[in-house]
Amino acid sequence: MSQAQRGPLGQGRDGAVAVAGFIGSQRETHRIPAAVACRALGVCRSWYYKWRGGALPPSAERRRRLAAEIRRLFELHEGKYGSPRITDDLRDEGWRVSENTVAASMREQGLVARRKRRRRSTTRPGKGRWRAPDLVNRDFPAQKINQKWFGDGTEIGTDEGKLHLVSVLDMGSRRVLGFALAEHHNAQLAYGALAMAIAVRGGQVPGVVFHTDQGSELRFKGSSQRRCFGSIVGVHSALRRVSSRRVSCGAGC
Repeated sequence: MSQAQRGPLGQGRDGAVAVAGFIGSQRETHRIPAAVACRALGVCRSWYYKWRGGALPPSAERRRRLAAEIRRLFELHEGKYGSPRITDDLRDEGWRVSENTVAASMREQGLVARRKRRRRSTTRPGKGRWRAPDLVNRDFPAQKINQKWFGDGTEIGTDEGKLHLVSVLDMGSRRVLGFALAEHHNAQLAYGALAMAIAVRGGQVPGVVFHTDQGSELRFKGSSQRRCFGSIVGVHSALRRVSSRRVSCGAGC
């Protein structure tokens, strides 16, 4: 490879057009013959005539088109996609390209994906003064079914908005007994999940401890909520209520 292609005027084959353009400019501006400029730069005249038209070599043209498509996809997804997901999109379009190549092109263009914000927990401690005792003492595993139930709520993001899911898990069998899904996170959603769990177990679950966190929806507090809770269970003593702070991950958090 000539010094002209390796030096400041050109970097490898990508610099061929720039070097040829420089030779042409010297001829037009200073009336330096192309043969003299080619000799000074260490290239042959046939090489100059090949590149003076400004055509990029196939590999450079592919890199140019790839860079343009990467930028288009990056802007299409509002800067949320990094190199892995953009690589997947490119491959879906028929490009044969590696993730490293895409990442390098993004760095050269200064394209940095925005980091996804951490989802805030939907569980909020109730503001009332009443706190139920922790009847399980953070000992979540159970030796048999219908001994300890665990209730939890989570938020699910969709294209049309957020949905709220409440589920009831038997810690003895690790089986989900009941669940309820709705657009609003309230006590009725929790009651729906609990009612399904009780129905799954035949409607009679005397002595089972139902453990939840301190979220107001799952604490079943307030006179109207207690009446609703009693109507679901059948009698107030059929299911002992318990509410405590957020449970450990062993209980499904």
